[in-house]
Amino acid sequence: MTLIYAHRGARREAAENTRSAFDRALAYPIDGIETDIQISRDGVCVLWHDDDLAKLGLPDKRIDDYDLAQLQGMNFAAHFSGAAAEPVMRLQDFVATYRARCALLLEIKRYPGEPEMQQQAKARQTLQAAGEGSARMLASSFDPDSLLHAHSIAPDFPLVLNLEPEHDATFAGRMLQEQAWLHGLCVHIATLDEDMASAVRERGKLLAVYTCNSDEQIGRALELGVDVLISDVPQKALEMRGG
Repeated sequence: MTLIYAHRGARREAAENTRSAFDRALAYPIDGIETDIQISRDGVCVLWHDDDLAKLGLPDKRIDDYDLAQLQGMNFAAHFSGAAAEPVMRLQDFVATYRARCALLLEIKRYPGEPEMQQQAKARQTLQAAGEGSARMLASSFDPDSLLHAHSIAPDFPLVLNLEPEHDATFAGRMLQEQAWLHGLCVHIATLDEDMASAVRERGKLLAVYTCNSDEQIGRALELGVDVLISDVPQKALEMRGG
C-alpha cells in the first residue's frame, strides 16, 4: 500500500516545519511526515527548508548565520498569516516527539557553496538523531555527497536520493546502478510514469514521489503504486487512497 506523508507537516494549515504543522498533520491518519534539516552557526541541526530566511523578512541571511539561541528567539511562523509565534524546532526534539507517532523522512538540505565540513556535520547529526533507522525512519537529500558521507558512517541506514524535475528514468536507473547502496529514489511528480516506476522497481528499490497535490498527480502516484506519496494536502491523498 502507498504510504501518505505530509510535506513539511500540514503546511497549508500552519507554518511549515513547525510543531503546529506537524500536530495538524497528525490530526489525519497519515503514515509519515517529511521535514527539512539545516544547521545553525554553532552546529545544531534545526528544521527549515529554504536556503535563506526571506520568509522571515531576512532575504540576505541563512540559518547558519545565527546560533541556536538566536534562532529560538525568532518567529518561524511569521510567514503564515494569523499564526501564533513559534521558535525554530531542533531536529533532536522533532525526532523524539514524533518518531513513535508516525514514520519520518528527514531531508538533509544543502545550499550552494555550503562548506563540506558543515554539510558532513549535518549528515552525522541526522543519523545520530534517527538512530538505527528502519522502514519508519528514512534520510534523503538532493546532494549525493551528503548521502555518500552518511553511507560511510552507517552503511545499513536507509538513504534516499532526491531527483530534480529534469532527471528522467534513464538517469534514475544509472544512479541506482552506480550507487547500489541507495535504499531508493524520491522523484518529482512531473517525471513519474511507467518508465520511471520500472527503472526503480526492477532494482528492488523504494520509490517515493514529491509533491503530489492535484487529483491527477495523486491518482497517478496511486495507480503506479509508489511506496511513499508526499503531499501538501495529505487529507486529499488519504481520501483518494481510501483510508
